[in-house]
Amino acid sequence: MKKTKLLSLLLSGALVFGLAAGCSSTQPTGETTPADTTESTAPTESSTGAFEMTVNIASEPQSIDPALNSAVDGAIMLSHMFEGLMRWSDSGTETTGSDGTCNNASLDYGQAESYEKTTNDDGTVTYTFTLRDDAKWSDGQPVTAQDFVYSWQRLVNPSTAADYNYMIDCVVNANEIMAGEKDPSELGVSAPDDKTFVVTITSDLPYFTEICAFPATFPVRQDIIEQYGDQWTFTDGAYISNGAYKLDSWEHNSQIVMVPNENYYGVADLGPDKITFKLMDDNNAMLSGFNSGELDFIESMPTDEIATLLSNGDLKIVDYIGTYYVCFQTQKAPFDDPKVREAFTLAVDRTYIVENVTQTGQVEAGGFVPAGVYDAEGATGDDFRTVGGDYYAPTDADYEANCERARELLAEAGYPNGEGFPVVEYLYNTDDAHKAVAEALQNMWQTELGVTVTLNNQEWATFLQTRKDGDYSIARNGWIADYNDPMSFLDMWLTGGGNNDAQYANPEYDALINQAKAETDPAARMDLMHQAEDMIIGQDYALCPLYFYTQKYMLADDIQGMYYTPLGYFFFDHCTQG
Repeated sequence: MKKTKLLSLLLSGALVFGLAAGCSSTQPTGETTPADTTESTAPTESSTGAFEMTVNIASEPQSIDPALNSAVDGAIMLSHMFEGLMRWSDSGTETTGSDGTCNNASLDYGQAESYEKTTNDDGTVTYTFTLRDDAKWSDGQPVTAQDFVYSWQRLVNPSTAADYNYMIDCVVNANEIMAGEKDPSELGVSAPDDKTFVVTITSDLPYFTEICAFPATFPVRQDIIEQYGDQWTFTDGAYISNGAYKLDSWEHNSQIVMVPNENYYGVADLGPDKITFKLMDDNNAMLSGFNSGELDFIESMPTDEIATLLSNGDLKIVDYIGTYYVCFQTQKAPFDDPKVREAFTLAVDRTYIVENVTQTGQVEAGGFVPAGVYDAEGATGDDFRTVGGDYYAPTDADYEANCERARELLAEAGYPNGEGFPVVEYLYNTDDAHKAVAEALQNMWQTELGVTVTLNNQEWATFLQTRKDGDYSIARNGWIADYNDPMSFLDMWLTGGGNNDAQYANPEYDALINQAKAETDPAARMDLMHQAEDMIIGQDYALCPLYFYTQKYMLADDIQGMYYTPLGYFFFDHCTQG
């Protein structure tokens, strides 16, 4: 999943969270949905004594439609207002690297109270979910199995244009529907009755139940979508959800306010009486808001403050399964040439970036799939990165040799010493941390390759659309696992994929990924995925990984009960004050 901030990953050993095996707003700035609100500082404790929590995870989200969101910030918000068949819940155990202010999340039942798994004679696998009797929408209507049938069919329907349609490409007929060869009604899902949802997948997947907790698979209401179309998230009274909280107001580019959903089955156990998500992109303002007590939680802060915040214990660092990288527009010159892409990749001093720019424990990336991702079914043995090794020397010990090879490649591509190379632009989203990385890359490429790279920053939603449209030469990117499996980092690069921002296209790569998706032998499946990474990184150099993420955050000292998954989601629904 796309990452919103300059966060990063230092994973140690086996992860401890429970695993079963990962449209832009057109609302005018300042317009409020669904009801007018006045901006306030939203202190932790209101004048009535209610516990109100104010957090900042990002600026204006690109979308709060479960099927259309593709970023971590939107996923966190959606996970408070919606709930899938499965959900992430508080395990009660502390996160790796934390001081006890944050607990691990574990996979648990959500709208489903149970499921049965059956392996069929043809090799397909059928999951039969039984929904909770007390599952309800925020308007009081019962959540039915047909709601899930509709939502999953909507996700793969080409007319929805969901970037994450491939998240359920394991479901029977999903690929044919996405290709326009079959009707969405032919998807391998059904609702024999209101409380039974049946889904058949093409092969046994160790992470399928995690998919059932992923935001793209959350249910939405057919009657709402059909009545309001793509404006349902902006229309007064139309944003009906089924999770712990419901939308109270959305003041665009300012704040999203959520209050408990009185029809949620677990409403009595919820913590905050109000959660306000402040929409901000100024790191100085974020830190100032936290220090003043206006914000109870932040993820970003000025880069030059990080060392001090770490040393005095205010800044917390926890595990994170993700990679910060650069993607090239592989369909446009000069980056349609693999030699040029490899040259730019080798000319990056990753050690300098993690030690002098990011400074929060990131690990230099020698490949795309990060450390901590399983290489076999379950959390045993070496991880995928250890087995796969490095595609280039990521440390400064070999930097000069890397740069020499980079210059040779650029000369072979027709640009000796950078002569004749066109001026290219590096695209990033507004954030002083991203800016610092951009400036470091700009200097490395210009110094070592003799090329001219300009910088262009855009606000978050515009940046996402520009990158998605392929209207760039080089762009910053980040990907966080949607589930703990290498496939979460590899199938996004299939030709025409919704999250394939590099517009990478290689039929041989597609064939390897499709073979891996159909392979039932765990070892053979992993081998196919290693071959796929060999191709996209070691052969085609479509991507330039920089480092593996760690997650940083600051939480008010008087708040307990927050929990987190290294997939990048923070949960505030059971926070308490005291």
